[in-house]
Amino acid sequence: MSTPTEKSLSYRDAGVDIDAGDALIEAIKPYAKRTIRPEVLAGIGGFGALVEISKKYREPVLVAGTDGVGTKLKLAFRLNRHDSVGIDLVAMSVNDVLVQGAEPLFFLDYFACGKLDLASATDVIKGVARGCEIAGCALIGGETAEMPGMYPAGEYDLAGFAVGVVEKSAIIDGSAIAAGDAVLGLASSGAHSNGYSLIRAIIERAKPDLQADFHGRPLADVLLEPTRIYVKPLLALMRTIKVKGLAHITGGGLVENIPRALPEGVSAVLQKSAWPMPPLFDWLQQHGGVADAEMHRVFNCGIGMALVVAEADAATALRMLAGAGESAYRIGRIEAQAVGQARTIVV
Repeated sequence: MSTPTEKSLSYRDAGVDIDAGDALIEAIKPYAKRTIRPEVLAGIGGFGALVEISKKYREPVLVAGTDGVGTKLKLAFRLNRHDSVGIDLVAMSVNDVLVQGAEPLFFLDYFACGKLDLASATDVIKGVARGCEIAGCALIGGETAEMPGMYPAGEYDLAGFAVGVVEKSAIIDGSAIAAGDAVLGLASSGAHSNGYSLIRAIIERAKPDLQADFHGRPLADVLLEPTRIYVKPLLALMRTIKVKGLAHITGGGLVENIPRALPEGVSAVLQKSAWPMPPLFDWLQQHGGVADAEMHRVFNCGIGMALVVAEADAATALRMLAGAGESAYRIGRIEAQAVGQARTIVV
């Protein structure tokens, strides 16, 4: 009990504004509502969200993924731009569950900060909702944690969680991949959400004007371009063509992610001349003095998703992807792995 001379403390005095949290929930409800799927029985507002599995699946298998945005957030803080990192957050998880052949069903977010700024937080969650719309999944809930003293002023952290569903017989596990198959690549929208610790180090060295024109756009816009979401065009492709393997090109770049989709005994041989290197990566390599091997190990280098199909299906797949608005390229082929050979070779 407080003494007569002591001020009665509130949660607001301790740095947590419950009213601001409530206002954020109300602000984002219209955006979340646009993402709701028929399977959602109860979404934002409860202690847990209820989602049923569609009856169209005979043997449904759930596929779950979680990820964040990484130090790309540091650049967003520096530029005071919060409207696209929510799309990044969704993309990193839904693209991951997609590689097993799963259709993303729902998404949850975790937003943590020292002091809640309603305007920037609303921008972030609006971006999350936009990403869910692009992916066709429902934003069914999340958590906003205001934790005084945990984060520098004006900063926050994000985590995302996606769950998808795939028919058991349609799971993509790479086991059917064989020598002679074609490796296709879908263009990235930029650096996506990977390699930003190196990108920030290069920026510190080069000290560019981030608002200066860079191939028709401010460099800041190019650096913060959100991660491309490949869900809808690839799900449509899977309904027509057997996709043998998929690799989301995230941390580890081309050379470390493609092997995750391959069975033992084969390698992916990529021709770097087969797709255009976006100007951003040329700029990063030049100003950072980054070796080719390091570029391929850190960045997507212009390919955000790689897929393996039978050679006989390659032309049809490229045509379908182009028709869906994707820039797609034949970037290599699968070969029998020689003794001591790397799983991904870029030549």
